[in-house]
Amino acid sequence: MVSEGDPVPKFTINDANGDKVKSSDFEGKNHVIYFYPKDFTPGCTIEADEFSRDYKKFQKQGIEIIGVSPDDVKSHRKFCDKMKIKYPLLADVDKVVSNLFGVWGKKKFMGREYMGVTRSTFLVNARGKIFKIYPKVKPAGHSKDVLGDFLNLK
Repeated sequence: MVSEGDPVPKFTINDANGDKVKSSDFEGKNHVIYFYPKDFTPGCTIEADEFSRDYKKFQKQGIEIIGVSPDDVKSHRKFCDKMKIKYPLLADVDKVVSNLFGVWGKKKFMGREYMGVTRSTFLVNARGKIFKIYPKVKPAGHSKDVLGDFLNLK
């Protein structure tokens, strides 16, 4: 996993519209990169809903939000439409970005082991440095916590 103080890893990946998005597109801006396991699951829906609800507050502070999961472009498009998500959702189908950030790995649920994304969030300052990592996120209230950490940064 990347560490606080590290530069954000370089990547290029498709968003929910099939457009290429590069990590360099966010240079010079504070931004949130949050990783979540799967579109339309309960925790992921709560997290996306809270970030969507607070999106204007983030924008007012000059902060961009980026969501990343292993779902494909088609799934992300449906999720964005249903949840009215205005920020980019990135389709990490090959898990390249998840591996760069160290969030792809072995998980356990009800005694069963499988590979998946650990719900994690990375706060990146305008200089492209990760200044805070939430390694195991609880979705409810997370957006408010993230916004608070950015406001404390100023």
